[in-house]
Amino acid sequence: MKQEKHGVLLVNLGTPDAPTSPAVKRYLKEFLSDDRVVDTAPPIWWPILNGVILPIRSPRVAKLYQSVWMEEGSPLLVFSRRQQRALAERMPNTPVELGMSYGAPSLAQAIDKLLSQGVTHLVVLPLYPQYSCSTSAAVWDGVARVLKGYRRLPSVSFIRDYAEHPAYIAALRHSVERAFDQHGQPDRLLLSFHGIPKRYARLGDDYPQRCEDTLRALSASLPLAPDRIMLTYQSRFGREPWLTPYTDETLKALPAQGVKHIQVICPGFSADCLETLEEIKEQNREIFLHAGGEKFEYISALNDDSAHIDMMQELVAQRF
Repeated sequence: MKQEKHGVLLVNLGTPDAPTSPAVKRYLKEFLSDDRVVDTAPPIWWPILNGVILPIRSPRVAKLYQSVWMEEGSPLLVFSRRQQRALAERMPNTPVELGMSYGAPSLAQAIDKLLSQGVTHLVVLPLYPQYSCSTSAAVWDGVARVLKGYRRLPSVSFIRDYAEHPAYIAALRHSVERAFDQHGQPDRLLLSFHGIPKRYARLGDDYPQRCEDTLRALSASLPLAPDRIMLTYQSRFGREPWLTPYTDETLKALPAQGVKHIQVICPGFSADCLETLEEIKEQNREIFLHAGGEKFEYISALNDDSAHIDMMQELVAQRF
């Protein structure tokens, strides 16, 4: 009987190669051209994207990236590489590669590395704890496009999401409890997830339910009354309604309700990135303090925390 050779593909969204306007423009063009992300008809969307959005947003977003760029590069890539290396150390006989849906390293590069090592069973782990058509499904599409170019295909195990997985919830709990030990319990613990257009949910995307599943599981594990834990959505884009309540508007309103100390965690982000380090840790902190809040702490993403790597190893091993 032929023995399978397993390989693991970790996938995250992607990042510009540099904190410059041209690099950001290239990245945003690829990202915003995916109809899983923006499903507006191309004849309508492309003139808007190329004529308005990219010229205006690219320089502005490049400046934001400059404010969080690390010595080794983009935070998302730095932390994702650390995750890859840590998981590979735990599984020395299993090749582990990192691919991004947009930008480098590409899915094609990562899959080619795995298959060139004789992998016959590919385990795909999108690092999105809560499924969405705009993230996890985009990974599915991308992997399928790459494999279309191969004559000999591996078997594929695709991990749809892990919103309630006990090891994931345990890792979040440890992270939150560390913050409580360091800063005390806040008046509110806010779970801020990346938003999606409400229309996507109406059309069948179960992302909001998966975010709520994470909220319920984490709340049940914490020494904090459920009414002191909130769910909000950040990073809206464009003019159509997105999932509510919005993170920024919530933080602006809370101090008037007597909430002076808040801690924010972003459970949907497996690695710190622009949306956590700049949007939440900087922009939304200023919103809360300017509105009368007194203490604001951002709880880092799980990144390469050992409990997070434990979870990845458990998720992957279940597919072997």
